[in-house]
Amino acid sequence: MFIKTGDKVRVMRGKDAGKEGTVTKILKGKDRVVVEGVNMIKKHVKPTTVNPNGGVIDTEAAIHVSNVMLLDPKDSKPTRVGVQVTDGKRVRVAKKSGDALDK
Repeated sequence: MFIKTGDKVRVMRGKDAGKEGTVTKILKGKDRVVVEGVNMIKKHVKPTTVNPNGGVIDTEAAIHVSNVMLLDPKDSKPTRVGVQVTDGKRVRVAKKSGDALDK
C-alpha cells in the first residue's frame, strides 16, 4: 500500500467522489483507509462515563484504498505513486511531477 497516515488524498469513486481529505488511519489487513471528513456514517452509542448522554454521533468509516488517489504536492491533482531508491532509501515519488512525497 503506497498511502500513509497524513497523506492528502482525493476520493475517486463512490458516494463521496471528488472530496479531498487527510488520511487519519490505515487498516492494512483489509486494504482500507479512513479519510477525514469522508464517508460519514451515523453511529449509535450507549451512554458511558466519557459520553453520559449517548445518542447518535457522526463518524468517518473506512473506504477501500483503490477508491482514493494521492494528491501531487506541486499542483494538488491526483497522481499515481512510484518508488525511487536514493542513497539506499526507498522514496515515494509522484508520477505526475516527479516530486518526492516523503519528507
